Amino acid sequence: MHRACEHCFVWGSPRQRGVFGLEQIEQVLEQAKEAGVEWVYFEGGEPFIYYNVLIKGVQRAKEMGFAVGIVSNAYWAASVAEAVEHLRPFEGRLSDLTVSSDLYHADQELSEESQNAIVAAKWLDIPTGMISIAKLGDDAPQTHGQIKDQGAVMYRGRAAVTLALHADGHSWSEFTRCPHEDLREPGRAHLDPFGNLHICQGIVIGNIFEKPLKDICDDYHVEAHPICGPLLDGGPAALISEYNLPHESKVADACHLCYEARLALRARFPELLKPDQMYGLNGSET
Repeated sequence: MHRACEHCFVWGSPRQRGVFGLEQIEQVLEQAKEAGVEWVYFEGGEPFIYYNVLIKGVQRAKEMGFAVGIVSNAYWAASVAEAVEHLRPFEGRLSDLTVSSDLYHADQELSEESQNAIVAAKWLDIPTGMISIAKLGDDAPQTHGQIKDQGAVMYRGRAAVTLALHADGHSWSEFTRCPHEDLREPGRAHLDPFGNLHICQGIVIGNIFEKPLKDICDDYHVEAHPICGPLLDGGPAALISEYNLPHESKVADACHLCYEARLALRARFPELLKPDQMYGLNGSET
């Protein structure tokens, strides 16, 4: 099943625009190799929607020497047998299959599809992991980097609209650091189908179709970035203070404050805070 989950911080949806083609994937992998990248993940939304392209992309990444991972909600694993058939082309090629399952995706924390996918992956000797986001009110840790096991909701993207009003409020001034990303020495980045390189989803540091990935990384200086600089110095609260932005007195978490600040700054920094659909403005959701 293709979903538009209410906790999604990138506004994932079947209606989202932008898809990687094979030529783009080849270009991305070549640039990643030159830049010294070791791991490549195919994520979404849901990458299995474009199954044939996913197969060829994973094959090519493995041929080029990358460790390769996929993140999926396992909608395709209606049974163990079907899951095996879907995963067989990735046998010997994947270093990680991370399955997302929680009460935002299904009516049970570990969906039947997710269980089928994990069993099938083990049969094929594919390493597995889990992503699970706790429901509001449940005790769960804040996460750093790639989420593993259970983590708390991050109130950005769709979650800032659908869930933040139901969360406990905290004074905006207490959020003086970014709890999720290493802004000075990022160990990972996110790439969208338009070529935008995100240090955090919605915060862009360059476009690889306009400038090589290695050069973007070499030229990135956090202090000079109008969004990342204040975030490093004083977290989302510094964005509010630096640009004298209107704000609510209470917010759900650091991501909520940061997301609201970035929404207010998009007109001023359109090349740094994009694309539109990362902010729910793809023509189908607002």
